[in-house]
Amino acid sequence: MSGVLGSLAIVLLAYLMGAIPTGVLVARLRGVDIQRVGSGNIGATNVLRSVGPWSALLVALVDPLKGVLAVWVPTALGLDPWWVAVAALAAVAGNGFNVFLGFRGGKGVATSLGVFVVIDPWITLTATVIFALTLVFGRVVSLASLVGVCSAPVMLLVLGNADLPKTVLAGALALLSVWRHRDNLVRLAAGTERRLGRLRPG
Repeated sequence: MSGVLGSLAIVLLAYLMGAIPTGVLVARLRGVDIQRVGSGNIGATNVLRSVGPWSALLVALVDPLKGVLAVWVPTALGLDPWWVAVAALAAVAGNGFNVFLGFRGGKGVATSLGVFVVIDPWITLTATVIFALTLVFGRVVSLASLVGVCSAPVMLLVLGNADLPKTVLAGALALLSVWRHRDNLVRLAAGTERRLGRLRPG
């Protein structure tokens, strides 16, 4: 029982790490309530458009770090891979369903990147390249994010040599990302999704 309770405590810690509202805190230092401007999202893209590039860069660096730490802790403690996967998912859920923000939050893409840096660096690198190429050619952050996140489970299934917890986690993160981007998908279908470079609404 103590092992289970200890693992649950690590999962809770991972959730709380993911729930650190980086975008809110960084924007507040600039006198901006990020949830009341732009898209209302607390991620780096809205911070970029509503606050500025340096603030967005800080959010883009810290949000993945939350995921890295949330997964590094159970990995370093030698927890079972399934518990590591649950902790990883909890960290991303903490970002998107944030207890400190009334269970609202970000899309979780950057935190997903962070957790997979620890779990599978090569898949992470490949997914990041896919994200970057999609962003360069499409200039739509939401589309690039979805393509990047969803490419991870596809690659794991194609390779066929990944362990089950990792593959299930990648699939769960992809599904969660699609759900969190559902409004963006509507705008993408309508051709009204904002392209990168339009820093402020206009």
